[in-house]
Amino acid sequence: MLIIGERINSSRKPIARAIEAYDTAFIQNEARIQAESGADYIDVNAGAFMGEEADRLKWVVETVQQATELPLCLDSADPKVIEAVTPLVKAPPMINSITYESERLKVILPLAAEHKAKVIALCQAEAALAHTTEAKVELAAKLAEESVSAGVPLDDLYIDPLIFPLANDTKAALAALEAISRIMNNHPGVHTTCGLTNISYGLPERKLVNRTFLISAIAFGLDAAILDPTDKKLYGALKTAVMVMGRDNFCMDYIAAFRQGRLG
Repeated sequence: MLIIGERINSSRKPIARAIEAYDTAFIQNEARIQAESGADYIDVNAGAFMGEEADRLKWVVETVQQATELPLCLDSADPKVIEAVTPLVKAPPMINSITYESERLKVILPLAAEHKAKVIALCQAEAALAHTTEAKVELAAKLAEESVSAGVPLDDLYIDPLIFPLANDTKAALAALEAISRIMNNHPGVHTTCGLTNISYGLPERKLVNRTFLISAIAFGLDAAILDPTDKKLYGALKTAVMVMGRDNFCMDYIAAFRQGRLG
């Protein structure tokens, strides 16, 4: 189960303040604690800085790479920003994200193929977001076809079915779960991921909702997630669910996490 550490995101006020102030120590500490807590990639985002995003994200990339050798997940809705920062990374990155929109596909997929980057692909088109299972599965097929045609193999593609808040639609979780299962079955070798915390937006006890959805998603085949690895209860739920689903040989990852005190 691949973990993408979500904490260095400028939508979080402490992160935005640190980026604005070029607070190296704060950003590097955020990178280190996620690395030490089990992240496989560190997501980096400076999207809150309109007009300055590329320059700010370049600084974040350089700052984080001084603190950890983990690969980065370059997070921007602007393909030109991704294009500007990708040459700075030391290890093949993950790119977050593409959608089924011509501008993003045209810029990001050749860039990903050139740098051997993994790509997060959102089930989103120019005209609409995919809310139903059928819409998610249909867009996933189109994204997979475009990616392979551009030289990005399915093993480097992480499809995000889009997770919508249960507070707005009580069927949102079920639609995403069913889509995860069908996407994984329809495209052997592809991966699925999600922005986990969207599911609980607007609800009380959000962390409980997040944990429960994550366990369910793993049971349906999810094999990556964008989350906070420093949340020990969430991390413990992840490791336990992976083990229960038979994806942890001899329970070794679970036992290692227990010995390291990471299970909450």
